Amino acid sequence: MKQLKRMLGLFMLVSLVTVSLYQPAQGHKNHPREIYHKAWQLVNDSYYEDGFNGVDWKKLEHKFDSKIQTVEDAHKYIKVMLKTLNDPYTRFLDPKAYKDESDAIDAKIVGIGINLMQKNARLMITKTIEEGPAEEAGVRAGDEIIGIDGKTAIGITPEQAAERIRGQAGTPVALKLREKTGAEKDVNITRREIIIRAVKATMLPNNIGKIQLSTFISSDAAREFRIALKKLQRADGLVIDLRDNPGGLLSNALEIADMLLERGAIVSTISRNGQHTDIASGVPITHQPIVVLVDQESASASEILASALKDNDRAKLVGTKTYGKGLVQEINRLPGGAAVHITVSRYLTPSGSDIHKIGVAPDITVSRKEEQLSAAVSHLREKIASRKNPIRTSSLSYSR
Repeated sequence: MKQLKRMLGLFMLVSLVTVSLYQPAQGHKNHPREIYHKAWQLVNDSYYEDGFNGVDWKKLEHKFDSKIQTVEDAHKYIKVMLKTLNDPYTRFLDPKAYKDESDAIDAKIVGIGINLMQKNARLMITKTIEEGPAEEAGVRAGDEIIGIDGKTAIGITPEQAAERIRGQAGTPVALKLREKTGAEKDVNITRREIIIRAVKATMLPNNIGKIQLSTFISSDAAREFRIALKKLQRADGLVIDLRDNPGGLLSNALEIADMLLERGAIVSTISRNGQHTDIASGVPITHQPIVVLVDQESASASEILASALKDNDRAKLVGTKTYGKGLVQEINRLPGGAAVHITVSRYLTPSGSDIHKIGVAPDITVSRKEEQLSAAVSHLREKIASRKNPIRTSSLSYSR
């Protein structure tokens, strides 16, 4: 298997999937210390901050050599090493977690179809995949998981919960949930293969099109977005919904922005090697008026797309301030099937803003989620009415 390197702008995506037990390749087997040293070298070569956040990185190269005797030891001390950077996005993925992430990128997972986040020490379901096993069993965003297979889930992390919920297709998992009302319920869910759809296109009243983009992690996201534009090409205007979108592949954000921008910069990334700015090709596939919905869970790649459209006067943002993640990670596979995410650059919006830990402010603030779509549509209708003739999508053709 070739080493996978994809540029990510990933906030938090917990894909609950099954994996086969890792089987080491035949032939040469890496000594556990080689795994640790590979991780050290990758960070040494590509970490975005050349001062390593004040850490004497060289001292860590051989610090744990005498303690690393097994693969488990190597994984343990890689995590210890990475923790010194005080960068939550530079992190270790064991073979199972790496397989999960690769499956999500390939848009196919086996699991129950939920995203998790820890809020105030509570394990919250932030999203259910449409038509997935969890949704069909009555699980809803906003439910809290308090038990898994008869054992308490209170106080555990999303990663720990994912480990317990994973399993093979056709096998059951029992969840105890606390709903928003405080009522508790038990659900039994059978795991199965799920196709991840990143995009959903719908036509709203008054000839307004709506594109919900739920993730940038799927390698199919940009292709799905292009198909959605074709489906809505006769709409007078578009609402692009980036709410609850935690980010994903940077390449998807760049490609989608290029479909919409008539000119200008998309994003600038700054690494140890200097600054690079991605510029729109100037050949958009639609000129339809656009409004973008954002909220506090819109992160990373979502913020790149939203900022590109806002700063180039292509769209107005409606909703609440976004999450504020202005760093880009690279996935690096390690010997034996594990991997590390490494922060390789920070990014600036087209206006030159660093939004890390700050977020992107909307043009029109609407705090109540249930009122945001109607506010976006209202603004869009005013924009359309101000134009003499509606501008619709140009002719589109597709290839994969």
